[in-house]
Amino acid sequence: MKNLETNVIKPLLEQRADPWIYKHTDGCYYFTASVPEYDRIELRRSATIAGLSEAKPVVVWRKYSEGPLSANIWAPEIHFVAGKWYIYFAAARTTETNEGLFDHRMFVLENDAANPLEGEWVEKGQLRTEWESFALDATSFEHRGVRYLVWAQKDPDIVGNSNLYISEMSSPWTLQGKQVMITTPQYDWEIIGFRVNEGAAVLKANGRIFISFSVSATDFNYCMGLLTADEDADLLDPQSWSKSKSPVLSTDEDIALYGPGHNSFTVSEDGTQHILVFHARNYKEIEGDPLYDPNRHTFVRVLKWHEDGTPDFAGSVLSND
Repeated sequence: MKNLETNVIKPLLEQRADPWIYKHTDGCYYFTASVPEYDRIELRRSATIAGLSEAKPVVVWRKYSEGPLSANIWAPEIHFVAGKWYIYFAAARTTETNEGLFDHRMFVLENDAANPLEGEWVEKGQLRTEWESFALDATSFEHRGVRYLVWAQKDPDIVGNSNLYISEMSSPWTLQGKQVMITTPQYDWEIIGFRVNEGAAVLKANGRIFISFSVSATDFNYCMGLLTADEDADLLDPQSWSKSKSPVLSTDEDIALYGPGHNSFTVSEDGTQHILVFHARNYKEIEGDPLYDPNRHTFVRVLKWHEDGTPDFAGSVLSND
């Protein structure tokens, strides 16, 4: 991993936001992210993380010209569950007045090919939750034989843009049982520009389950918080989760890193180290809506750890060893 740590502000991939890197049992890394045009889902494959920067992207799905899958294709994630590949993503609709451009829903694709860059991606439909409201950033994980989904959604009865929820799953595209809110924006750093908790990523380590998440507007105020639960806790009990009282990763002007967030986790080639994957810009001032500024780049760093066994996100970004 030395080649990934020599320049702390050099991105792995330019103009790829909401990055997701998954290492499969075939030894390959699979990468997907939001593209600046928000019109398609791409996958890349490489034997190394560094090799993803040169890997040829393959378009596996494109948006429709109209309807609920026709605009703002955001934050795809690729998962492998019970022998099949799944992509979770969010999409909105194009209308004459554009009122639906930011009214996202979550959707699921399935592929049973050995290599997800090949085969057919089948639409499994909308991933439905308790409310028919703005929803995005679905991520899935397994713990002790149970598969869970964590996602961001707008509760019509709660002031704000999105909260984070967790639920068990009966299939990779279906929720079952209770759906529980585990965090809502409450601190000053979570409500700058927008009241947002989104972009969850799950890491199991050191007897705990960590969920990182992103908050506030998508400019230089964008930053990350952290939820922590004991591995023996009831993950569907909101009281099992504690939230960091300050950001765990935020803008660092000393290294020209602005608005870091919407991360994922993977592992090193030898499997001995956790890898932090996130996006950020390398400049502060943005003209117009930050969502249409294309220069959110993908960064990767070896994840460092505090002495208490919690992840050190800022130390990972600053590390140069």
